[in-house]
Amino acid sequence: STMGLKKQNLKVTDDAMREIISEYTMESGVRGLKKKLETLCRQAAVKLVKGEQKSITVGVKRLKEFLGRKQLHHDVRMQEAQPGVVTGLAWTQAGGEILFIETAFTKGNGEITITGQLGDVMQESAKIAITLVKELYPDKAEKFKENSLHIHVPSGAVPKDGPSAGITLVTALSSLVTGKKVPVDVAMTGEITLRGRVLPIGGLKEKTLAAYRAGITTLIIPKENQKDLEEIPP
Repeated sequence: STMGLKKQNLKVTDDAMREIISEYTMESGVRGLKKKLETLCRQAAVKLVKGEQKSITVGVKRLKEFLGRKQLHHDVRMQEAQPGVVTGLAWTQAGGEILFIETAFTKGNGEITITGQLGDVMQESAKIAITLVKELYPDKAEKFKENSLHIHVPSGAVPKDGPSAGITLVTALSSLVTGKKVPVDVAMTGEITLRGRVLPIGGLKEKTLAAYRAGITTLIIPKENQKDLEEIPP
């Protein structure tokens, strides 16, 4: 009972608790969460002392009143599918996030530009993906010679690295050259090799929760990650 609050004075709903965790904190531990809850308790104590209310229930709608505006912005799924854009999944220190891989052709002669603060491993994945797509669609290989290719992963302030966007890059480029759209409620993760094999990835639980939060309904994962599904809540 911090700040003289009794159990019957203050109730925080489960949904509000989830919202605090996902929208107000970005951490692998609980220190930030403790701070947020202390702030909430202080605000509630003031209201109770002033006699505004005898007891307070904080639901999602009242969080802004107690904690101010949300600190975080999590991406949600795209509204509309377009060729060359596919949803992938990333693992960060603070949990999973969805990410978008955007690809575009412009008139040119084969230059490749990769932007969005991608680390070396992810840049290598992009190069492997280009080679693979040329092999998968030999009749479309000319497109890579006649155009300049731009690959971009938005949220430039967030450094992204690791091999697990391999299949997302291949799918985005396949979508670009064929003009076929990938549904917005599908996301994917998996490392790719130059032979086109899909290798397992880490952080599947965190990535799955991020996909769920973002409104994704179908997740494509490497076959070898199937055993990890046991630790993912229903």
